[in-house]
Amino acid sequence: MKPSDILSGEHRIIEQVLDCLEKMAEQAERFGRVDVESAALAIDFFRNFADRCHHGKEEAHFFPAVEAKGFPREGGPTGVMLYEHELGRRRVSGMDEAVASARAGDSAAARRFAEHARAYVALLRNHIEKEDHCLFGMANQALTEAEQEQLLAAFATVESEHIGEGVHEKYLQIAETLATRFDVPVARPSSCRTCCGH
Repeated sequence: MKPSDILSGEHRIIEQVLDCLEKMAEQAERFGRVDVESAALAIDFFRNFADRCHHGKEEAHFFPAVEAKGFPREGGPTGVMLYEHELGRRRVSGMDEAVASARAGDSAAARRFAEHARAYVALLRNHIEKEDHCLFGMANQALTEAEQEQLLAAFATVESEHIGEGVHEKYLQIAETLATRFDVPVARPSSCRTCCGH
């Protein structure tokens, strides 16, 4: 298994929750109210699984390893990915603020939530496409087997020490709960199961 297999496996789980978020946005637009419980779960997932765990691995380990092989950050693929990570964080914050406003009775909050949610879904789907079909292939050609092994060890350290034991599994369960709630197929990539020790 390569580090990109783990990241790609995590992409499938993130896409599953993006599908749920898209349905939340549709409901918010149609009914003029936010499903605050589901939205809060999705925001928690995106902040912790997608950003802290998944993007954390990329930003601390995967991107620097690629850059060390001669890929520039400025004007290069990792620079674009980092910029999009930041755009995503802003959209998640926008969703969070809209959910807080919805809880406080703001009737316009549903529209703002849907706007941020739809923009986030589009951003991340495009982002994932670029990583899966461009960046990961380039990285796999550039990185030696030993460098891939070092990255796998670094990813395991992120999971155990920076994220914490059992946290990854907690977010897989949240993803499954939301998928059941919104009738979205559950992703079961083997690489993510291996990563989580399942």
